Amino acid sequence: MTIILDGKNTANKILENICEKTKQFPKKPKLAVVLVGDNPASEIYVKNKSLKAQSIGFESLVIKLPADVTEDNLLEHVYILNEDVNINAILVQLPLPKHLNSQKIIEAIEPIKDVDGFTSYNFGRLALGYNPYAIPCTPKGIIRLFDEYNINLEGKNILVIGRSNIVGKPLSLLLEGRNATVTMAHSKSIDIKSLAKRSDIIISAVGKANFINSDFIKEGAIVVDVGINRDNNVIIGDVDFISVAPLASFITPVPGGVGPMTIAMLMENTFELFKIQHSLFLI
Repeated sequence: MTIILDGKNTANKILENICEKTKQFPKKPKLAVVLVGDNPASEIYVKNKSLKAQSIGFESLVIKLPADVTEDNLLEHVYILNEDVNINAILVQLPLPKHLNSQKIIEAIEPIKDVDGFTSYNFGRLALGYNPYAIPCTPKGIIRLFDEYNINLEGKNILVIGRSNIVGKPLSLLLEGRNATVTMAHSKSIDIKSLAKRSDIIISAVGKANFINSDFIKEGAIVVDVGINRDNNVIIGDVDFISVAPLASFITPVPGGVGPMTIAMLMENTFELFKIQHSLFLI
């Protein structure tokens, strides 16, 4: 029988726990999100992040800048947030307009406030097997979902489809840290279907609707769908759920799978940075 990896329920449990811990402190964690331009999807993501932060007792600040903001102006806003002792976590919503150097902007964030874990300092520590201040939220959420369902990753052949710095690369590092055998496929990979057929676990983050169908799956495989694609205002994943689910032992739905876990990990990272900055290590 196929088991649904319920990210929504798991995320709610994590958020409830964070909320209870937050109540113990008179000062609350504060998340600052910088939004550039009028990308509708980004506006929705930022609104959801802000509302979720407030719902668990955090403070939230959204800085909205015009699409034609200069790089220097954007950097100045980041520097101000770095210096503000009341701000514990900084997130610059991606993607940024093409005239802005995204990595330069991310690098300007103080590592101890880098809630996404995207700075070279935090990413480098993750790659070296050290503890970064924060781990990228989506990969961290996927690992937590595996843990929630007692899925042992050691020795498993895992195919990660997509090599972005946001999901694919950091996720591969986390999986290797659990002693999995990881293959990373991408747009230049040859015969992804054959790679998938040999895999115990398939994690798709390619952003192509229904890219993974039953032809990719061996019976009993675990399938994690990171994709968020819109088709006639309906959100669907990279995985053709209807054809794949009967073959899988575990599978994430879209929506309700990885998405809620990503938000939960953002809140957890914010709380962890808050504790580090205030030396509140024991709760």
